[in-house]
Amino acid sequence: MPNKIFVIGHVNPDTDSIASAMGYAWLLRERDGLETVAARAGAINPQTSWVLKRLELEAPFLLSDASPRFESVMIRLDSIRPEAQLGAAWTLAARTGGLAPVVGNDGKPFGLINGLSLFKYFSEVLGPRPGDTTVREMMSAQCREAADTDVPCYAANAHIRDSLNRILRDEHDDYWVVDDGGLYLGIARQRDILNPPRLQIILVDHNEPRQAIAALEEAELLEILDHHRLGNPHTHTPIRFTVDIVGSTSTLVSEQTAEAGLSAPPALAGALLAGLLSDTLILTSPTTTARDRDAAERLSRWAFVGGSPLKGETIESYGQAILSAGAGLSNRKPDEIVSNDIKPFEVGGFKFAVAQAEVTDLMQIGEHLAPLTRALDDLKDKRGLDFAILLITDIVRGTSRLIVSSKAPPILNDLPYPPLPDGTREAQGVVSRKKQLLPVVLGLLER
Repeated sequence: MPNKIFVIGHVNPDTDSIASAMGYAWLLRERDGLETVAARAGAINPQTSWVLKRLELEAPFLLSDASPRFESVMIRLDSIRPEAQLGAAWTLAARTGGLAPVVGNDGKPFGLINGLSLFKYFSEVLGPRPGDTTVREMMSAQCREAADTDVPCYAANAHIRDSLNRILRDEHDDYWVVDDGGLYLGIARQRDILNPPRLQIILVDHNEPRQAIAALEEAELLEILDHHRLGNPHTHTPIRFTVDIVGSTSTLVSEQTAEAGLSAPPALAGALLAGLLSDTLILTSPTTTARDRDAAERLSRWAFVGGSPLKGETIESYGQAILSAGAGLSNRKPDEIVSNDIKPFEVGGFKFAVAQAEVTDLMQIGEHLAPLTRALDDLKDKRGLDFAILLITDIVRGTSRLIVSSKAPPILNDLPYPPLPDGTREAQGVVSRKKQLLPVVLGLLER
């Protein structure tokens, strides 16, 4: 997508990550006239899926990594059939800069006609001593006779970096670009392949490379809008960098919208409100600020209007429905629970991750403890982590329990959360991974 700017949240996106990407992309289009596209770096979780369905909104574009693909350097040149006369290919090549793509009736590449293929064809026809064959006769031959049929093909969605070594060794200067079915899409020139345009990226709701879209270093990072601790990526040029002390990135988006004298459409305002209420547990989390409360009031005014999917709702009723949609252990597989809302970290020589799941009653943990522990251990091993923690939060009572992966470093024994007989730890009053649990863990590892 040339000239597009992708606004994207972290991997394993939560509702605030998705909503702020959608809201900020809309604001940048409306306020600044930019060609922005809301994107996501992973699958939609159950809570966000419920919100989008409730608001009748489409999920953002899935962008799994930022590495340039062949489609970014492809030119869809006109083509010609193998049975067409060579004279028609000559005319086409004069318009395309010396290339005549020959495509079969099935839509698949047959061969390329260029200066070198024409020279080889003329040499074969005329031989070492030109005879009586005229140019008119040669130009009446079929294109199939003069086409180079050994030109490599690359899928449009394939990463350029994966084929660079092959391309550098290849003697061709031009390549086919095809779709998943092998049908002709265009031509990629080597000079463009070796210097592809970088995707333009704006990060929201995170600033740590370990939580960002894959191959971020191959993109052009334009801006970061976030509310988390600093762990920002290296950039080659200055960028706009906003990290503020609020409960959600959706709050920051709503503030900028109001400052611009704009109001978000009702459904989009509802999505931003969902991100805010989800991240702040309906404005009860320790991360909640007065600015979040003001933002919730502002967004509810925009969202709870006539004709809106949320007409008649209140902040409390809407918030309870949002939290309920993402709560519970029975409706998801253990590996999904430990991986859907997880954030990786690296500090003090340790690599670890903290996942969070929400329930309406901590009594649910008992029947799910063994499979959750196995899933946490599997996740730790697959990702090469020193340990992993699952924070299970009771959103009704405002407290949590911790499940720590097996064979955790002994230093975690000093966690200020009492161990219980079942092996979990009681984290009384802890509901925020960012503001309550993470600082404690980091404090232990950095001593």
